[in-house]
Amino acid sequence: MTCWVVIPFKQPGQAKGRLAGALSEAQRAALASAMLHHVVSVASEASHVQQLCLLGPTRLDLPEHIRLLADPGTGLNPALHAALVQALQGGATRMIVLFADLPVLTRQDIELLAAAPTGTIAMAPDRHGTGTNALSLPLPQARGFTFAFGPDSFAKHHAEANRLGIRIEEVHSQGLARDIDMPEDLPDAAGLMSP
Repeated sequence: MTCWVVIPFKQPGQAKGRLAGALSEAQRAALASAMLHHVVSVASEASHVQQLCLLGPTRLDLPEHIRLLADPGTGLNPALHAALVQALQGGATRMIVLFADLPVLTRQDIELLAAAPTGTIAMAPDRHGTGTNALSLPLPQARGFTFAFGPDSFAKHHAEANRLGIRIEEVHSQGLARDIDMPEDLPDAAGLMSP
């Protein structure tokens, strides 16, 4: 098995605009950077991950062994489709999409996604059960998967898996559910925030 983890991210200065009422621009940038570094560090420790990839404009200050996938600049879902094509061309048998704003993510969370049964899509919902914080696609079975990140993505990704006739396994964990989008989510990131 060859598992790729793809971490989409925005430049820290452009991330987390919905936190503007609670954090200054500098604080938002620092938090976005700290969360990205946390997710990359945890993914680097996962034993079932063979290729770790960033999907964004630059590598920032992250290690050279992490592959940087070009973002065509046409939005998240087309960029993920391009990443899926690259993963297929690179011989991946599973591609995990893992977002960069998961401050309590653990290595075990990633292992659950990587160890999904053959031919099964594993999906992790956000704390509200409406968004998708992680998606683990079996390849080549899911080569025609259409990404639908945005409002109600969890239901849309379920429908897409059903359209392709691929089994679904839901992965529920605190580390995967607790993303940081709104000010009320900030207590989950307290360990990564500067005083």
